[in-house]
Amino acid sequence: MKIGDLAKRSGLTAHTIRYYERIGLLPYADRNQSRHRDYDASILTWIEFLGRLKTTGMPIRDMLRYAALREAGAGTEAERRALLERHRERVRAQVDELNACLLVLDTKIDGYVETEQRKTDDDAPEQNRIRGRRKPA
Repeated sequence: MKIGDLAKRSGLTAHTIRYYERIGLLPYADRNQSRHRDYDASILTWIEFLGRLKTTGMPIRDMLRYAALREAGAGTEAERRALLERHRERVRAQVDELNACLLVLDTKIDGYVETEQRKTDDDAPEQNRIRGRRKPA
C-alpha cells in the first residue's frame, strides 16, 4: 500500500509516517518499481499499538527502545515485557489520579444540582406552598 493509503487507514499524516521511519519507530518500507514506499497491511497493527503507547503517555525514547527490541526479535521478550510493565504502572497511577479528579468534579457538580433543585423548590407556585405541597422531585 502506498504512503497515502497508509496515512488514510492509520490516521497518521504522510509526514508523520516518514518521520516515524526516519527515527526508527517504523521499519523502512519496501520500495515498488517506481521507488515509492510500498507498505504491507500488517504495519497497521504496529501503528495502532504505537498510537496506544502515545495516548497513554509513553515517552518517545521508550517507544524507540521498544521498537528496537521488537526489531531485534527473539531473545528480547523479557526486556520488552519489563518495559511495558513499567509503563503499565505509570498508566495505572495516572488512571488513579484521574479517578480522584473525577470524584472531585462529581462532588462539585452534585453540589450545583442540589443548589438548583433547592431554588426550583423555593420558586414553587404560591398555591402549592399554601396547601403544604412541594413540587415532586
